Amino acid sequence: MKLPDGPQTPSLLQTLHLIAQPTKFLDNCTQRYGDPFTARVLGFNSPPVVFFSSPQAIQEIFAAPAKQFDFKKATHVFQPLMGDHSVVLQEGRSHQRQRQLLMTPFHGDRLRTYGKLICEITEQVISEWAAGSTLLIHDCMPEITLQIILQVVFGLDPGPRYFQLKELLGALLDDVTTPLYSSLFFFPPLQRDLGPWSPWGHFLRRRQQIDRLIYAEIQERRCQNDAGRTDILSLLMAAEDDAGQPMTDMELRDQLVSLLLLGYETTAAVLSWIFHLIHASPQVLQKLRAELGALGDVANPEGIVQLPYLTAVCQETLRIYPIGMICVPRMVKEPVAVAGYEFDAGTILVPCIYLAHRRSQVYPHPECFRPERFEAQKYSPYEYLPFGGGSRGCIGMAFSMYEMKLVVGTILSHFELLPANDRPVQPVRRGITLVPSGGVPMKVKQQLQPSRLAIFR
Repeated sequence: MKLPDGPQTPSLLQTLHLIAQPTKFLDNCTQRYGDPFTARVLGFNSPPVVFFSSPQAIQEIFAAPAKQFDFKKATHVFQPLMGDHSVVLQEGRSHQRQRQLLMTPFHGDRLRTYGKLICEITEQVISEWAAGSTLLIHDCMPEITLQIILQVVFGLDPGPRYFQLKELLGALLDDVTTPLYSSLFFFPPLQRDLGPWSPWGHFLRRRQQIDRLIYAEIQERRCQNDAGRTDILSLLMAAEDDAGQPMTDMELRDQLVSLLLLGYETTAAVLSWIFHLIHASPQVLQKLRAELGALGDVANPEGIVQLPYLTAVCQETLRIYPIGMICVPRMVKEPVAVAGYEFDAGTILVPCIYLAHRRSQVYPHPECFRPERFEAQKYSPYEYLPFGGGSRGCIGMAFSMYEMKLVVGTILSHFELLPANDRPVQPVRRGITLVPSGGVPMKVKQQLQPSRLAIFR
């Protein structure tokens, strides 16, 4: 088997380069070796990892029978966080079952029940902003997205358990998105519990505290048996598979933590990018404000999410800085042909979202922020795939888009913001996503008039 060309440096160095400077690593490899290219970026003695960005190759990978791939071995780095039962780590019938159970609360019709609460949470967080003050957008967005997860996904009302989980989850996610903790997940030999002050021991103890609170909430919810609840945890507890079996407590825990990890920092990062990009593009901001203003004072959350230009702004931001840089990796179990190559067992295939979204053949001047692209053209699911695709696409895609549009619409309807400085902004890795360097400092110029504040009342 002849693999596509790629860097020949030791796998450890390649792994550290990808962890520290993911966009630079991917850009350099594409420029030097073309598409596809082979790297070794899964720690010591890494198997070959082949990155693809062409729509044709991505379509071939998505269309290949799932039985040809081992998804669990290719995604083992997530196991300590998400747990053995996470939908991300499941295969075959087990994966299909988990997806079926998870689809119910994320159906489009269900989203409308969450709109008012998402707006209220956003309003509550930004109510502390004062005209003339300076704030970091990337400090504010995680506060909003974590509260949305706790109240909409977990169904928790503010109280002792809510605030304990909020503190522990925020601290855990702050830890695991630092370079040190991120590196531990790529190098299993470093995952040693040497006591509470060791990095891995600290992680394990905090995870145990979180699990104790989650299981207590699940047990309490089972005792209450309240059929009228509409939060995602309650809907997951009520869901049954084709055999009439519900999720176990362990399955529920792993799905909740997976939803948290995939929807907290990632969504906060995209929101930070949106505010940076629109305020760096005055014409875009003006057009967006005009669209929001045209809703009038009787607008509601559903009016916000249907705005076409706001949707295009979110889509273009996700093109440049997608939720994740890659789709779910696939380890080949039996020979598979992709892009003219024959790959043997043990090779890992990675459709690369970041590179696919920057192909000049598909997106002229791909580095430019142009929401109008999405008003003028509809892209195929192999050209535009910010939430992955195929049978492993993100289940929370619709919820994430819904949430982003409501948060952006709420903030722009309440405040006028200005960039606090003109320093260049670069993408910086934080966990599994990219965040803007500097945190997007903004000056709160003014709070908009009460007539505009009534927009969500």
